[in-house]
Amino acid sequence: MREHAGYACGAALGFLGDLIAADPRRGHPVAAFGRAAAAVERRLWRDHRGYGTAHTLLCAGGTAAGAALLARAVRDVPAARTALTAATVWAVLGGTSLGREARAVGGALAAGDLDVARERLPHLCGRDPQALDGPQMARAVVESVAENTSDAVVGALVWGAAAGVPGLVAFRAVNTLDAMVGHKSARYRRFGWAAARLDDLAGWPGSRLTAALTVLAGPDRRGALRAWRADGRAHPSPNAGPVEASFAGALGVRLGGTLAYGGRIEHRPVLNGGGRPPAVDDIERAVRLSRRVGALALATTVAGRLAAGALRQRNGNGRKRR
Repeated sequence: MREHAGYACGAALGFLGDLIAADPRRGHPVAAFGRAAAAVERRLWRDHRGYGTAHTLLCAGGTAAGAALLARAVRDVPAARTALTAATVWAVLGGTSLGREARAVGGALAAGDLDVARERLPHLCGRDPQALDGPQMARAVVESVAENTSDAVVGALVWGAAAGVPGLVAFRAVNTLDAMVGHKSARYRRFGWAAARLDDLAGWPGSRLTAALTVLAGPDRRGALRAWRADGRAHPSPNAGPVEASFAGALGVRLGGTLAYGGRIEHRPVLNGGGRPPAVDDIERAVRLSRRVGALALATTVAGRLAAGALRQRNGNGRKRR
């Protein structure tokens, strides 16, 4: 039980660290992983699923194995175990940076400076900013805040509660690889297949928890639940769909539609079609909703881990008495 309590304390400290310090501009561990994964890609790249699978297993599996060894090394030192958990949670979470970048674009849009907004938008998503006007950029930011609430906060906390430090690291590695090679460009359609599929699997529980917490935390609970049920499966991404649909319903806005991404034009289904088009003010509303969902996710996952630990301890004591 002490191990679970140590995780709870470390997770709370790491979450607080992200709120206070966010991501550093330089020297971030996730950025270092990205550079290493890119170096491995340069050696392994072939237009073939097998080589892409090897790349994914080597990068994500190797990183998770290293984290497992480090966690094992401090297993018997409670203070070190808690500190490692706190540092890892801080490193893998990106909620504060997500809000900061969203607000930067929103501030530029509010000031009417579309050039600055277009310059900052790639920090949030991979869309072509030159093809977007102000309202379209507002929609892109709200959609990115919704999706990344799951990817950069909730999903990591779910896997941390389930598997500790290795789970936190493995989830962030898989999610980062998907962002790097998991898109359907000519170069990565085959090579990135394994990373994209693994990210779909890893992101499934976090995305559903994010949608559920959005229903609880959103200003329009019925609207969030209705949009999730009606439109969550319409999105081409099995994990972005429930999250974006629930955010759209909670905020009363209409998301989805045509977008330019990676040199391609995509026509995505509309989510919460009865809502209004997103406005600049909705960016701040989305960021605040994201913060509430993140805090609820911390409480939910920590409570779940503590409850699971207490149940295992009770079952173990029962077997001993028998």
